[in-house]
Amino acid sequence: MAQSVSEIRQKLKEADSKVQLEAFLAMYSEDERNGVRALAATARKRLEAIKREEERTHAMYSFEREYADLGYICGIDEVGRGPFAGPVVAAAVILPKDCELLYLNDSKKLTESKRNELSDIIKSRAVAYAIGQVEADRIDEINILQATYEAMRTAIKNLDIKPDILLNDAVTIPGVDIKQVPIIKGDAKSASIAAASIIAKVYRDALMVRYGEQYPEYNFASNKGYGSEEHRAAIARYGMCPIHRRSFIH
Repeated sequence: MAQSVSEIRQKLKEADSKVQLEAFLAMYSEDERNGVRALAATARKRLEAIKREEERTHAMYSFEREYADLGYICGIDEVGRGPFAGPVVAAAVILPKDCELLYLNDSKKLTESKRNELSDIIKSRAVAYAIGQVEADRIDEINILQATYEAMRTAIKNLDIKPDILLNDAVTIPGVDIKQVPIIKGDAKSASIAAASIIAKVYRDALMVRYGEQYPEYNFASNKGYGSEEHRAAIARYGMCPIHRRSFIH
């Protein structure tokens, strides 16, 4: 019995990979019914989008391919250098060499839902990953740059496996006895750094949501500690709370 257009539409809805879309087109691309022709056109567009993403992702692994012979490659990135409140958080991620994860990118270029999805995928597939964070009082004590380095060193130390090379987003971390490659805008150029960017962003955002429950007057769930107009007004009205960086607020 021939399948109805609605049944075929459901099959397309369930086809979310390159292999599934290719199978869909092999089965339905010659179907001349108006509704099916439209569905086949949609499938071809989705398939082309996946192919473009594969090409972009392959380019994101160029540094990983360049240094593959050195052993374990670890991407390092941080989030939270600019906020008025909360910790600076760094992540260290060692990705597997046998697969290229699609959609890795600078965490700021991804939607919240995509970041959350990718964070789960990265953590499930990574050879190793770890977090380092430095709290507001320590940031006030040693300044944000040194606190960022400290968070990065902690993330590296917390890894279950010692990396053989670090790919860092723009910086060279002092006090680390591992070969380092600083890459300007590395979270948009290196898959490993992008993965670290995503892990760090999702972790810190979730932390700030919890702080928002503890200190609701500052709406940390929305502003994540950054100096929004609403956040500045709350500081003026209520003063600072224990997670504010006093050296950032004048």
